[in-house]
Amino acid sequence: MAGTPARVRAPRPGGAVWRRFGDVRSLLMGPQILLLQVAHPVVGAGVLEHSTFREHPWRRLWRTLVSLSTVVYGGQEAAVAEARRLRGEHTSVKGVDAAGRRYHALDPEAYHWVHATLVQGPVDAHRLFGPGLDRAELDAYYAGMRDVGRVWGLHERHLPTDRDTFAAYYDATVHDRLEHTRAVDDLVWALARPARPAAWIPDALWEPVGVLLARPVLLVTVGSLPPVLRERVGLHWGPRQERSLRRLAAVVRAAAALTPPPVRRGHSRVLAAVGRRGQRHRQRAAGSAAVPGAAA
Repeated sequence: MAGTPARVRAPRPGGAVWRRFGDVRSLLMGPQILLLQVAHPVVGAGVLEHSTFREHPWRRLWRTLVSLSTVVYGGQEAAVAEARRLRGEHTSVKGVDAAGRRYHALDPEAYHWVHATLVQGPVDAHRLFGPGLDRAELDAYYAGMRDVGRVWGLHERHLPTDRDTFAAYYDATVHDRLEHTRAVDDLVWALARPARPAAWIPDALWEPVGVLLARPVLLVTVGSLPPVLRERVGLHWGPRQERSLRRLAAVVRAAAALTPPPVRRGHSRVLAAVGRRGQRHRQRAAGSAAVPGAAA
């Protein structure tokens, strides 16, 4: 019936989102996705003033991966519960940025942009590190990611109806809305100087590892950005960097071709299991707190 809201539906096993979103190659686009997000003034202000990314980047990364995997691979009940938790967690993320503009993490425009970067990131990953997705697969993938948007609480009016409309919206946002925020500079600084994953790792041991890690991470992050944004935020890119990225992409492409698809996305199902276990723990904790004397 016309006007009836679309049913909130988590991705189904075997569908395009299930096959493409959690591919290990998509992980390589994580920093690029985050940079695109924090270049939005609302998201950048929220991250700058409320996120623990700078103090605990690895912990923040872990929680993000668990959350995303729970929504995509955790099943209907777990996905809806995680989306509800996320919205509740972001309710208090609001304030006034350095330019005097009010912001709120659940601002529909900003919330939709975060979703849009997560739609596009795996597409970019498959294009850079693989053969890319054909039109039929792109259409099916986008339709599935619209469902993910609904799970996250986005209204139908904020979700472009098809892949072409989405592409136009995405390009317009990059060209007209994204900015050189302080959060962008903080992120680039952190990527160039990766923090130790754990305090017990000696600086002398981690420093050379961090240097080796930073180079390919920055190469992929900067090289895969839309050129107009790369220039806007002052990130250098030239023929030498382009050649290095192409060599790295060829290595990743060859390794991916030798790896069975279930193995390439196996980590996502493990992370989703971690997410479901966390939900059960929170439910038990809430239940215990509701019973007088249960936690005594």
